[in-house]
Amino acid sequence: MDKEQMAIARLQDAAKLSLHRFKKPLRVTYSGGKDSQVLLALAERAGIDFEVINSHTTADAPETVYFIRQQFHELELRGGRCKIIKPVYKGKPVSMWTLIPQKLTPPTRLMRYCCQILKEANGKGFFNATGVRWAESPRRKNSRGVMEVMNKDPKKRIILTNDNDEKRNLFETCNLKAEMVVNPIIDWSDDDVWEYIESEKPPYNPLYCEGWKRVGCIGCPLAGGKMMQKEFARWPKYQEMYIAAFDRMLQVRKDRGKEAVAWKTGVDVFHWWIGDGVVSGQIGMEELLEDDK
Repeated sequence: MDKEQMAIARLQDAAKLSLHRFKKPLRVTYSGGKDSQVLLALAERAGIDFEVINSHTTADAPETVYFIRQQFHELELRGGRCKIIKPVYKGKPVSMWTLIPQKLTPPTRLMRYCCQILKEANGKGFFNATGVRWAESPRRKNSRGVMEVMNKDPKKRIILTNDNDEKRNLFETCNLKAEMVVNPIIDWSDDDVWEYIESEKPPYNPLYCEGWKRVGCIGCPLAGGKMMQKEFARWPKYQEMYIAAFDRMLQVRKDRGKEAVAWKTGVDVFHWWIGDGVVSGQIGMEELLEDDK
């Protein structure tokens, strides 16, 4: 069985389990990137009952937001079901720019609260299909699987590392009230993804044509300082919004008696944030972690 047929088979299995476990159709997550575009194309070919959801992060590039809206419109014309989910935190609507002051720190590689709140908070009680792939990072090879039962308690998390994993029966009979996940293209390489796009001709985000290799949130710390600087040069309005959020964050820290001595303005925070390390005399990660408790 080739990778395309294997991915379709995984989607079909997950769709059956979703109806059995949750009495709901499989949810296909869609970010507007190449992986989720391939995932959507495979789901349509699989002949399954599914709906497509997009978590509106509020920090995506305008081109990505427009592309998602266009794709959802076209999918609805084909009879598909789509939903854009806007983020909520502590029962209230939130954005990246209002979340930062509440968390008292910029999002970092170690504190990815932005992902947890803006992207991943809507999974419980559903079976979700994602475009996660092992090739995206070495860490994912050890932490993600073909199918997963997500749980805050690592001991209760179930990960199937292959389609014939010995834990499959445990996975299928799991009664935890948790999010279940299938990653149909987890074993695909970048070349596999682009070869599928070249062969099947699904539409894809126009930012790839500009040479961008990733089309996620503007200012994602996982992209690294050099890529963040490139993104802010392309979309300077986002730099202004981050700096304004950092200014509000500093005011909240001051009001709570947690003033950062070396951070006087949002610009100071911004320069620290996009740097490769902590500038001498500035607040360190240990202090940030302590503040977040």
